[in-house]
Amino acid sequence: MSGAGAPDQKPVDCHDLRVAIVAASWHTEVMDGLLDGSLRACRDYRVDAPNVVRVPGAFELPVVAAALAAQGYDAIVALGVVIRGGTPHFDFVCNAATDGLTRVAVDHQVPVGFGVLTCDTDDQALDRAGLDGSHEDKGYEAASAALVTAQTIRTIKRGYEA
Repeated sequence: MSGAGAPDQKPVDCHDLRVAIVAASWHTEVMDGLLDGSLRACRDYRVDAPNVVRVPGAFELPVVAAALAAQGYDAIVALGVVIRGGTPHFDFVCNAATDGLTRVAVDHQVPVGFGVLTCDTDDQALDRAGLDGSHEDKGYEAASAALVTAQTIRTIKRGYEA
C-alpha cells in the first residue's frame, strides 16, 4: 500500500500563507474527494481562503501552477487523476504533469503539493481519493506537504535575512 510509512504530522498554523489549489476536472468523483481533502487540510492548517482553480485535465496542471506561482502564492496544491488505458497516452500525461510540476516548484521556489493520482484502475483512484471507504486521502496529504514545505522555506529565508 502506498500509504505505508507516511509521517504522523500534526497541522501547524499557516494562516498567513497565500495558497492556491489547481484541480483537474476529469474523473469527477475522485476529483471531488481530492479537492475536499485539500480544502480540509487548509482548514486544519488555518488557511482560510485558498484560491481554487479548475483546469480540464492533469496535462494542464503545470502551466496553471506556473501562472499561480508567478502571482506570488506561497504554496500550490496540484490535484489530478490519470487512469491507465490501453495506449501510451497514460505515460505521456503522467510524465508531463510530474515533470512540469517539478519544474514549477524548482524554478519558482514555491512548493507544489503533488496530488496527482497515477493509477491502473478506477478502484485504485477511488481508494486514494479520501472518500468514505477510501484507505488514503491524497488530497489532504498533498496540501499538508505543500503547507509544511512553504513554512520551511519561509523559515530558511528568515534565517538568511537575520
